[in-house]
Amino acid sequence: MATTVPVKTDAPDGGGPGGEDTPGAARAPRRTGRLRRVSLPYLLLLPALLLELLVHLVPMVTGVVMSFKELTQFYIRDWSTAPWSGLDNYDLAVDFNAPVGEALLRSFLTTCVFTVLSVGLCWLIGTAAAVCMQDTFRGRGLLRALFLVPYALPVYAAVITWVFMFQHDNGLVNHVLYDQLGLTDKPSFWLIGDNSFFALLTVSVWKGWPFAFLIVMAGLQNIPKELYEAAALDGAGTWQQIRRITLPSLRPVNQVLVLVLFLWTFNDFNTPYVMFGKAAPEAADLISVHIYQASFVSWNFGTGSAMSVLLLLFLLVVTGVYLALTSRGRKTADV
Repeated sequence: MATTVPVKTDAPDGGGPGGEDTPGAARAPRRTGRLRRVSLPYLLLLPALLLELLVHLVPMVTGVVMSFKELTQFYIRDWSTAPWSGLDNYDLAVDFNAPVGEALLRSFLTTCVFTVLSVGLCWLIGTAAAVCMQDTFRGRGLLRALFLVPYALPVYAAVITWVFMFQHDNGLVNHVLYDQLGLTDKPSFWLIGDNSFFALLTVSVWKGWPFAFLIVMAGLQNIPKELYEAAALDGAGTWQQIRRITLPSLRPVNQVLVLVLFLWTFNDFNTPYVMFGKAAPEAADLISVHIYQASFVSWNFGTGSAMSVLLLLFLLVVTGVYLALTSRGRKTADV
């Protein structure tokens, strides 16, 4: 009886003897799978990056280019044909002895004072409200919801409501302060003159403190209650617990919160524009509205673009210094 002896042949697909795969062939699928895993996050981020490029980066680059051109209403149809002016627009903006530079400096200082007061009051009111809302009591959920109403309202609806309340003859503010409480000698003009600054500050704080309240309240959830219980057993009062436990624990949250509030407030355009229109009073002439007036009212887009670039550089420098200082302070605290 004849017997058949099996013969080993090389696999046609490049495998080893007996059909066994070589180590190189086994690595190829692993490399492909690893490449897919590494590239998948970037592919998912690609649509967002493209939209960010179109929405923010392209207009930013266009504005930088426009700041080096003598772009006025005569070249508005085709701004690319406007003649180059070099650094003339920047020289005009930073010449504080000239009317344009002097007005820009005054607007910048007004914006700085307004931002410091607004951010400080928003943080103070929001933190105080969040600390008070930590204790359990009847109606706490309703109060939390009511506190968030100013933040949830559309900006235009909220600001227009405040404009009606600040009216001289039939506004609610004068009715309460003059007619009801008698705190003023006569009804005040809140939308013109020096009082416009306080009116704008009131609306800004009213809109901004609920955001601070929301962020701080979320940060308080991460503080263990055992710390407060141990401090109470050691005889620490409420203020000592806030100073020794609450504020140090909220330092990372407050660092981000203050930066976000600063950027939002310094760049706020909707609130002053809806309150005062194109011509804001000198006391409430924030730099965002001032740049708008220089660009779209005076029809000098080159100078307005130069002011915008200077504002961008200022915010980048302040943000970089702030992040450097806070990160250094965090490392020192960790050590």
